[in-house]
Formats: sequence, C-alpha cells, structure tokens
Amino acid sequence: MTVAIDATPLTVSSGGIRRYVEELSHALAAEFPEDQFVLLSDQPFEWEPGSSSNLRKGGAPRHRLERRWWLWGASREMTRQRADVFHGTDFSVPYVPFCPSLLTLHDLSPWMDRGWHAGAARIRRRTPWLIGMRLPSLILTPSETVRRQAIDYFRLPSSRVVSVPLAADSRFQPCPESGADPPYFLFVGTLEPRKNLAMLVEAWTEVRKTHAVDLVLAGRRRRDGPEFAPRPGLRLLGEVPDESLPRLYSNAVALVYPSLYEGFGLPVLEAMQCGAAVIASRDPAIREVAGDAAILLDARDPAQWVAALTAALTHPEWFEDVRQNGLRRVREFSWARTARATREAYDEAMRRF
Repeated sequence: MTVAIDATPLTVSSGGIRRYVEELSHALAAEFPEDQFVLLSDQPFEWEPGSSSNLRKGGAPRHRLERRWWLWGASREMTRQRADVFHGTDFSVPYVPFCPSLLTLHDLSPWMDRGWHAGAARIRRRTPWLIGMRLPSLILTPSETVRRQAIDYFRLPSSRVVSVPLAADSRFQPCPESGADPPYFLFVGTLEPRKNLAMLVEAWTEVRKTHAVDLVLAGRRRRDGPEFAPRPGLRLLGEVPDESLPRLYSNAVALVYPSLYEGFGLPVLEAMQCGAAVIASRDPAIREVAGDAAILLDARDPAQWVAALTAALTHPEWFEDVRQNGLRRVREFSWARTARATREAYDEAMRRF
C-alpha cells in the first residue's frame, strides 16, 4: 500500500498537529516497512527523512492548475506517486475522490467558540461540507470524547468515526536534576486563546505573593494568542527544541495545563512520561487521557488553581502518588499502537470506497 499523508501541518514550526504528523508518519514507516508513505503539501516544509527508506517527500505543484491543491493538485500528485489512500491530517481531503481518504478531526474547537480561532473561517466552512459530502471514507479522532462530539455535531453514523489515541514519543523520559532554583510551574503548548493562560497567570501571581516560584510558558505564541507584560518570575521561552523539553518537564514542580477545551492534550502525556506531576483542567478529553493520574480542576475557578499550586509547593509528598500514577498511565499509550490502529483504518477506508 502507498499512503499519501497531508504534510500541511509541517509548514508551521511547532504545535500539536505538527507533532501528530511527525510522530505518526515515522511510526507508520517503522511498523509497516512493506508500505510506502509520501508526505504531500502545496507549501514548502522542512522534514528530516530519518532512517526510514519507505517515508519520503512528494513533489510540489507543477503548474497553475495544480496550485488549486485540494481541487486538482493533490490528486495529480497522488496519481504520480501511485497512492492508494489519502490521509488528511489537517481537517481537509481532496475535493475529487479519486481514491479512498481519511480525515483526522483533532477537535471541534473551530465550531465551539469563534474567539478561540481567529483564522479558522476556512476550516469552519470547508470541513463540514467535506464531511457532509462523504468525501472522507472514515473520520479519525484522537479521543473517544471527540468521537462522540463529532457524531453528535455532524450527525454521523457511529461506524464512520474511529477513535485512535495518540502517545508521547520515547524521547520523553525522566531526567531530573538536583532541583530547579528557583522552582517553577511549567506550561507547554501553543499560546492561544483556549489554553486559558490569563487565568493561569492570575492564579500563579497570587501564589507568588507567598512562595518564590516561577511560571514558565514554553511554546509558540499564535498571532491571536495572549500577551503578558514582563513581571518577575514569568518566563516566556517561546518555542523550545524537542531535545530540551524532557528536562523542562522533569524538573518542574508540575505541568500546569488549564485548557478550556482539548481534543487530546498531548503535553499531559509527555509530562507524565517524564515523571512530572500534572495539574490540568477537568476537560473531558484530558480526563479521558489522564485517568486518575492527574489533579483535575475547574478551568474557570482560579481559587482551585491557587490552592492546588500552593499544595504542590508546601506538600510535595502528596504529589508523589500523582507522579507514579502518571508513569503507569503512559504505558497504555505508544505511537506503534497508534500506527497499527491507523493502518487498520486505511484498510477499512479502502473497503468502504
């Protein structure tokens, strides 16, 4: 089988969907060496080929007509690559169904609150039309939570939507030092409206009045993301290289993840795999991923966050069970397992087509 994978998320420098495409494509190539996997995009993207000879980069549009990528260009390039199936990793698939396709619906945030995604108007218009026209043979979601939401919102038959959980990469392992000075709470992710960072900064500011603890925000700030005036103890790292993240996770007092809504919440798993305690919002998808291995709070109640952050500093022994539960919880996830389930979905899409 030759699979064409939408590489559009690789055109941005970081983010959860980029991580999904990177990890899934490499895991697929490793788990299924007899198959071929081709990364396609009409935009330039950086990509490290790695050691998998069956994972390669496809060609760019060759002329003006092919620049109409979803109408014509993607299908033409798939024909040249002899692709058997197309995996739309970023809310879209080709408009003309020359072969089976799957669409990964990471979450329903574009339709839940327009203030969360100032630049998502095209997705809000296009994706429901693609789904309604049955252009993707199957729809993949990263959690059962999003699967149920998709079935309800788009009025889909349950057999057409498959939940395939994600995982933390093996590079995320505990690497503790003697102790961070000063101690810090850590947020990892794109700085965008639905991450609820203004509430987090408010809660941390209250805690810092009595405890010398920093707040570290690691991630790319999206154009519509929050801006914070400089203040003592607030560290805005911007994008952090992947190789630096395990140390950041491992030495934090806790990962703090107050998101108003998630489709999965990959930093939660990454932190757990590094042995970090996790304090996160009581979002249904986060609750599904974390199980009983995290402290889950009301995302809109700063008082709860002040109490939890204070407890993490004053009673660290209370959080040792949280860390150990997290290390056990992450054993239930792996990218190899994700790749195998995704490959089964490719077979099912071909049968349905």
